[in-house]
Amino acid sequence: MADWRNQTAITEFFLLGFGELPDLQILLFLIFLVMYMATVSGNTLIMVLIVADQHLHTPMYFFLGNLSCIETCYTTTILPRMLASLLTGDRTISVSGCITQLYFFGSLAGTECCLLAAMSYDRYLAICKPLHYSTLMNTRFCLHLAAGSWLNGFLALTILVSFLSQLIFCGPNEIDHFYCDAIPLIELSCSDTHQVILMDFILACVFTLPPFLLTLMSYMCIIATILRIPSTTRRQKAFSTCSSHLIVVTIFYGTLMIVYLLPKHETLRDLNKVLSLCYTVLTPLVNPLIYSLRNREVKEALSKAVSKCGFHRNVQIHLDNNIA
Repeated sequence: MADWRNQTAITEFFLLGFGELPDLQILLFLIFLVMYMATVSGNTLIMVLIVADQHLHTPMYFFLGNLSCIETCYTTTILPRMLASLLTGDRTISVSGCITQLYFFGSLAGTECCLLAAMSYDRYLAICKPLHYSTLMNTRFCLHLAAGSWLNGFLALTILVSFLSQLIFCGPNEIDHFYCDAIPLIELSCSDTHQVILMDFILACVFTLPPFLLTLMSYMCIIATILRIPSTTRRQKAFSTCSSHLIVVTIFYGTLMIVYLLPKHETLRDLNKVLSLCYTVLTPLVNPLIYSLRNREVKEALSKAVSKCGFHRNVQIHLDNNIA
C-alpha cells in the first residue's frame, strides 16, 4: 500500500469511446443526438400525460411513469458527455466526474432492473389474478415496490462506489469505453482490486438474474393465460403486446448479463462496447413506444391533450383578434 501511495495519482481519465472511427464522428454525433432527443421527448411526454390525465392514475401507469423518469435520467448521465466528445474531440473526464457518472448510471440501471420485475408482476396480477388485482396491487404496495426499486439501486451503488473510492489510479488513464463503467475503471487501478471486482460481480448477479427470472416466469404465466382467451382477435392483440414487452426486457437483461457476468476477454471488449449501446441507448429509446405509446389509454390522453392545446390556441387567437 505504501508503494502505491508513493506513486503519482492521476487526476483525469481519457474515454476512448468511438475514437477508432475518426471519419464517422460527425455521423455518430448526429445519430446519437437524434436518439437522445427522441428518448427524452418520448419519456417526458409519457410522464406529463400520466401526471395530467386522471384516467392514467393506475398502478400500471404509475410504474410506467417511474420507468420513463429512470430512462430520462439514465440516458442523460451518458449521452450528453458522449455527444460533447464526438463533437469537440475532448475525451477527458476527471476521476471524480468518472466515478460520479458511474454512480448515477449504475444506480439507475439497478433501479430499472428492479422496476421491470415489479412491472411484470403487476401485469401478472392484472391478467392472471384479475379478481384479486385491486386488493393485492393497492396504492401502498405500489409505492413500496417503486420506492424499494429506487432505494435498492442507489444503495447498491453507494456500497460499490465506497469500494471504488479507496482505489488508487497511478498508471494508464485510457478507458476503452464511451462512458465510465466499473470493470474498465477497476482495470486501471494499481491497488488490490479483488474485493471490488467481487463486489461488482455479486451486485451484477443480484440485480440481473433474480429480476430477469421473475419477469420471465410472470410473462410465461401471462402467455399461458392469454392462450386460454376464447376470442382470437383479443388473444392475438394481448399476445402481440406481451411478446413485444418480453423481447425488449430480454434484450435489456440479456445484454447486461453478457457484459457484466461473462468472463472478461480482449476479444469481447469491442463486442461489449456495442452491446452496451443496447441498454444505454436502445431500450430507453424504444420503451416509450413499446410500453406506453401503443396503449389505447395513452393515445386517448395524448389526443385529448392535443385537442385541449388546439382549443386554447384558437381561443387565444380569437381574443387577440377582438382586442386588436
